[in-house]
Amino acid sequence: MTKAALQMAGRVTRSRRLPPQQQEQQSRARWTTSLTKILLDLMVDQVHKGNKQSNSFNKKAWKHICDEFYNKTGLKWDKEQLKNRYSVLRKQYTTVKSILELSDFNWDEATGSIIAKEEVWAEYIRQHPDAETVKGSGCSIYKDLCTIFSEPATNGRHESVAASEGDGTSRPCPEPTSTQQEESTSGSDDDEDDNDPEVILPFTPTAGCNRKRGRKGIDDAIARAILGMAAASKLRAAAIEQYNARYSMADCIKELDVMEGVDQPLYFAALNLFNKPHAREIFLCLKSDRRVTWLRGKCAVASSSSMA
Repeated sequence: MTKAALQMAGRVTRSRRLPPQQQEQQSRARWTTSLTKILLDLMVDQVHKGNKQSNSFNKKAWKHICDEFYNKTGLKWDKEQLKNRYSVLRKQYTTVKSILELSDFNWDEATGSIIAKEEVWAEYIRQHPDAETVKGSGCSIYKDLCTIFSEPATNGRHESVAASEGDGTSRPCPEPTSTQQEESTSGSDDDEDDNDPEVILPFTPTAGCNRKRGRKGIDDAIARAILGMAAASKLRAAAIEQYNARYSMADCIKELDVMEGVDQPLYFAALNLFNKPHAREIFLCLKSDRRVTWLRGKCAVASSSSMA
């Protein structure tokens, strides 16, 4: 029997020894939380070693990741299967980062939860349906995702920035590179050659090309900032609208009409007072037997101020 035949027979024998569940995993990548964590740790290690340049790992880094993943899991998944998971994780990072750029959201590092008021979540999910899964499950691996997908110049060496609220939440990510640039560069082996220092490229970009790329990056950053401000503005507008609906002028007039001891001058003075949202809130929160006294006091102060 030839050497090649003996090697083939050995592989078949080893395959037969695997449990059925592991044999199925060998042929089809089924990712669990623990497998994903192993892959993340391997990629973070390569980032710290400087083997992720521009927007992708180089060939040596991918080979090391594949070999170590097999050593740690016993699953002989090829590079394409691991790169597919890399793309899924990049999309998850982009989704979570877009949420945390808004001031109404905070990430709890201890639990991985993304914290915001229910009405804020509802408005955001209405505009971004993909975020609903993140609302329920959070993102406990966000710190690792920041290390892998954020600005290459930091080489993964960055720290979480604690929020000023003092509630244990944090906002832990530096500025990332353009997601569009990542997706356009990380999908082929040619791009990995660009990152491999041993590969000599036949073409050197001109200064004009570099200026165009730099301008595109600035334009992308400006566009992301505008979108973020627009989303925050919509959330604020929705919150104000909900607040006004809760303590509306109509509700105040309804209560005013059934109150006893309100003469005509006091009635119309109260209508002027109700132009202020805070006055409407106080009025509706007071017990009915105290509203007349409060109205007379406020309207008397307003009248004396106008006469002065």
